[in-house]
Amino acid sequence: MLDTDLKTQLKTYLERVTRPIEIVAHLDAGDSSQELRALLQDLKEASPQISVSERGAEGARVPSFSLGSPGEQIALSFAGLPMGHEFTSLVLALLQVGGYPSKLSPEVIEQIKALDGDYQFETYFSLSCQNCPDVVQALNLMAVLNPRIRHTAIDGALFQAEVEQRQVMAVPSVYLNGQPFANGRMGVEEILAKLDTGATAREAEKLKTKAAFDVLVVGGGPAGAAAAIYAARKGIRTGVAAERFGGQVLDTMGIENFISVPETEGPKLAAALEQHVKAYDVDVMNLQRAEKLIPAGADGLIEVQLASGASLKAKTVVVSTGARWRQMNVPGENEYRNKGVAYCPHCDGPLFKGKRVAVIGGGNSGVEAAIDLAGIVSQVTLIEFDAQLRADAVLQRKLYSLPNVKVITSAQTTEVTGDGQKVNGLIYKNRATGELSTVELEGIFVQIGLLPNSEWLKGTLALSPRGEIEVDARGQTSLPGVFAAGDVTTVPYKQIVIAIGEGSKAALSAFDHLIRSSAPEAQKAAA
Repeated sequence: MLDTDLKTQLKTYLERVTRPIEIVAHLDAGDSSQELRALLQDLKEASPQISVSERGAEGARVPSFSLGSPGEQIALSFAGLPMGHEFTSLVLALLQVGGYPSKLSPEVIEQIKALDGDYQFETYFSLSCQNCPDVVQALNLMAVLNPRIRHTAIDGALFQAEVEQRQVMAVPSVYLNGQPFANGRMGVEEILAKLDTGATAREAEKLKTKAAFDVLVVGGGPAGAAAAIYAARKGIRTGVAAERFGGQVLDTMGIENFISVPETEGPKLAAALEQHVKAYDVDVMNLQRAEKLIPAGADGLIEVQLASGASLKAKTVVVSTGARWRQMNVPGENEYRNKGVAYCPHCDGPLFKGKRVAVIGGGNSGVEAAIDLAGIVSQVTLIEFDAQLRADAVLQRKLYSLPNVKVITSAQTTEVTGDGQKVNGLIYKNRATGELSTVELEGIFVQIGLLPNSEWLKGTLALSPRGEIEVDARGQTSLPGVFAAGDVTTVPYKQIVIAIGEGSKAALSAFDHLIRSSAPEAQKAAA
């Protein structure tokens, strides 16, 4: 099942196991079970601590297997074949069940152990989803640490009947005790915030006691990470308040234009950015959404009010809140979000195997999505507002070569239709004739660009007509002491490498501002 190199790597990892691991599998004679049987045999051969046994398929998902350890109350299982992005989840689960300690902070570990209640989690994932491993790994770890937490990770593409019954149309999709719990990427902290309702208030009280920062970075994407590193290297008090560290990069599949790194994936880059930031003396405050910016008062400090109720103060601020997927803003879109309306073809595409889908948008992202989906679904209809596609010529040539793709230009999507439970079509208007047409389908993938996360700054900073923060060549905004960088600004070309450069520049400009603004005070004191 595994190649020689992967077996060697696996054996090295599993040398860290300190206690026995019992794998109990539920298999039959099917092809998927045979593949899983081969994988489990490879695992057994990789470590003398691992034992594998098989039990009947009756009453269990097939193929599936559970992980446990003698004397430990651990309820953790995989339904399907955890390869692709989920192979890392499997390796981590083996290590943690085998006694290898978590890298979570002691405070978070105690918070998990203190959860009161019985939690039966089920997570539907797809092997091509780069967002799913975070959720699977977080819940697996929680199941290892707390015996009242049970978790099953389920390959949605393999258990199609179950997915249909529960109408799962987006991954990762998490159920708790049989009821929908959450969709989308989450880590341990986000899950705890939903389970431990008092955690947000406790964290807010802690934030209120923090001393003022020299530089406060709002946003944890590439621009924010670069700003934090450059500020911290100056030896000044630096903080980062981020709604989710990594930002939009977390939703990016393949990255092949980050200079010096020929190929990587968004989550890997985001993890590397966070690791780099934490290598310095930076106060990282995650899960914190900024709601209001208050200019400096008599104390010379700028205030950032957070959704949690806390406030942070700083001598300078770097805003790097990035951007999010732009929505169509048509009737039915919000109603059927995650019920057929999706924004990540890599994550959710496998759930639409053999079905009809549409892609909205004819730029590079839209055409790439259509090409990828064409290999999975039965029919792709690409709808572009303009009279022609805007994607690179090489992508267009590939698109038009595919037999199951239809391209409609000069078309404006006006409505998403459904049966109350899931999408069943869309309506578009021919921009030349005004004629309305209906496309019957099961999924819609929206790929029409980004929208800056700047609503919370309206009336405080100068914004462009598109809502981007206006900045000068130094990253300075219209408010003294406030700088901005990345996709939230008017800087053209929304690229990761550009955001990193702009974040670095904004931090250097903030440091220069600190020096210049403190110089008169020093001269006055000397006099």
